[in-house]
Amino acid sequence: MTTSDPVHDADSATEEVGVPALLRGKPVVPGAVTAPVTWVTARPALPGPDATVPEDRRDAEFAAFTAAVDAVADRLSGRAETVDGHARQVLEATVAIARDRAWAKKVKKSVAGGQAADYAVRQATDDFVAMFVKAGGVMADRVTDLRDVRDRVIAELHGEPEPGVPVVDAPHVLFADDLAPADTATLDPSLIVAVVTEKGGATSHTAIIARQLNIPCVVAVGADLRAIPADTPVLVDASAGTVETGVPADEAQRRVAEAADRAARISSWTGPCATADGHRVQLLANVQDGATARQAAASVAEGVGLFRTELCFLSETSEPSVEDQAARYAEVFAAFPEGKVVVRTLDAGSDKPVPFVNAEDEENPALGVRGLRIARGNQELLERQLDGIALALSQTERRGPDAQAWVMAPMVATVHEAAWFAELCHARGLTAGAMIEVPAAALLAEKMMRHLDFVSIGTNDLTQYTMAADRLSASLAYLTDPWQPAVLRLVHTTCRAGSAAKTAVGVCGEAAADPLLACVLTGLGVTSLSAATPALAAVGTQLGEVDFVTCRDMAAAALDADGAEEARIAAAAVIGL
Repeated sequence: MTTSDPVHDADSATEEVGVPALLRGKPVVPGAVTAPVTWVTARPALPGPDATVPEDRRDAEFAAFTAAVDAVADRLSGRAETVDGHARQVLEATVAIARDRAWAKKVKKSVAGGQAADYAVRQATDDFVAMFVKAGGVMADRVTDLRDVRDRVIAELHGEPEPGVPVVDAPHVLFADDLAPADTATLDPSLIVAVVTEKGGATSHTAIIARQLNIPCVVAVGADLRAIPADTPVLVDASAGTVETGVPADEAQRRVAEAADRAARISSWTGPCATADGHRVQLLANVQDGATARQAAASVAEGVGLFRTELCFLSETSEPSVEDQAARYAEVFAAFPEGKVVVRTLDAGSDKPVPFVNAEDEENPALGVRGLRIARGNQELLERQLDGIALALSQTERRGPDAQAWVMAPMVATVHEAAWFAELCHARGLTAGAMIEVPAAALLAEKMMRHLDFVSIGTNDLTQYTMAADRLSASLAYLTDPWQPAVLRLVHTTCRAGSAAKTAVGVCGEAAADPLLACVLTGLGVTSLSAATPALAAVGTQLGEVDFVTCRDMAAAALDADGAEEARIAAAAVIGL
C-alpha cells in the first residue's frame, strides 16, 4: 500500500496543459527508472498548548512519553542492526537524540507543570533547535534529526503511523520535501527505486546514503514537485537531474533500458581512467579509515585522494598518541601499497567538531578556527599528527612512484600558511600539499605552488565560500552547486597555475563524483579525481567516451554560462545530451 498526503492531491500541471511536465533538480546518483510516485508519510500535526494535565495524572503522562521514546528508539535501533557504514551511524545518532537526557529532562519539567506530553515534546525540541541553529555548523545540521525524533515521538503518543518512508509492496519512486537521515538510512533499493526531493543538496545525508545504496537520486527540484500526486507514473532520469510525467510507457521503458545498458557498461568498467584519446586522469577514492580504504582497494580506485583523518577521532575525548595515530593511518597505507594515498590533516571545526581540539564556541564556525588555523595556536598538535603519518609510512611496505606519503592541509588561505605547512612536512620527508577551498588560495595558487608539491581542490567548501552560502542549508542548495561558473573559474585559475608550475592539481569534493562535471574538470586541467568509491566507475566510463579536446570544449561552454543550470546544459550539449 502507499500513503498519500492531501497536499499532493491536486491535478498536476501536466494534465492541465496536456504535455509532459519536466522538472529539473540536482543529479546525485545516476540512473533512470519509471515507476509510480509514493510520498513520505505525513508528519503529525504539531499540538498546541491548550491541554492541561491534572496533577494526579502527570506521572502517567510522563510515563507515556518515556514509553513512546522507548518504542521509537527501539525501532530505530533494530533498523541500525540491519545496515552498516554511514547508514548505521546515522541511525545510531538518531537513537542517541531520542534518548538524550537533557531533552527528556525538559519534557519532564514541562509535564510536571501541567503541560501535555505531546506539547512538552514540541516545546523542548523548539528550545534545542534554537540552540543548535545558534551554534551553527554540525549542530545546525542536526536540526532535521531533532525534528524527526520529535515527530516520531508525537506520532507514537497519538497512536498514528510512524512518519517517513511508507510501506510499499512494489517498486515506487519516493518523493519528499526532504528526507530525515533516519528515513534515508532504511531505504530498500528493491522497492524504493529512486529518490526525488524538493530540497536538499549534493552533500546532504540523503545524497550520501543514496550513493552508498546506489539508488538513483535527484535533489533540490523545487516546490513544483508538490504538483505531482501519489501514484502518478514518472520517469526519473537521475543522470540528467530530470523528473517527467506523461511520458508514454514505451518511450519510458526505452529510456530506462538505455540507462540499464549504460549501468552494465559502468559495472564492467575496470580502468585505468583515461579519455578516449588516452589522456590519463588518476581516479582515486575518498576514505575515512582502514575499512573504507580496503573497500576502495577492491574497486577501480587507483589510490586514495582524500583520507579524512578527523573522522577517525570524532568520538575521542583526548588526543591519541603518535603511536595510536600511526596504527590507524598504517591501515590506509597498507590498503594501497603501490598507490597514491593523500592524507588530509585534521579538518576539525565547523561541521566536524573534534572534542580534544575545538573548545570554544564561535559565532560563525564555518568562517572560524578550523582546519590548519587550529595549529596557529597549537602547532604541537599538528606536528604530532605529521609524526604519526611519518611513523605509519615507515611501518608499512610502500612501492612505486606514488609510494611516498602525500599530506595536505585544509583551509589554507595565505602563501605564508602554505610555506609554513610545507616546511613542517618536508622536515619529515613528507610530500606537502594544500587544499584549495578558500577563494584566496585559488587566486594565490601560483605563489603557493612555489612551496607545495601538489594541491587538491575541495569543491564543497570552495563553492560555499565563493557563493557566500552555507553548504548545509537546504534553502541555499541552488547556490552551493559546483557547476556555478564562478567556482569553475577559480578551478580554472588553479589549474593554469598548476600547469605553469608542473604541479599536480586534484579535485576531492563531491564535484568529482559527477560524471559530466568530471569531463569539465578534466578539460580545465585537473589531473586527478577523488570521490566516493561507488561513484568512480561511472566517472571513468564517461571520461572514456570522450576525447580530451571535447573535455576542453565542455569546460569552455561551462565557463561561459550565466549560471549553474546553464553550465550543465551547455556542457551536456557538447556531447549531444
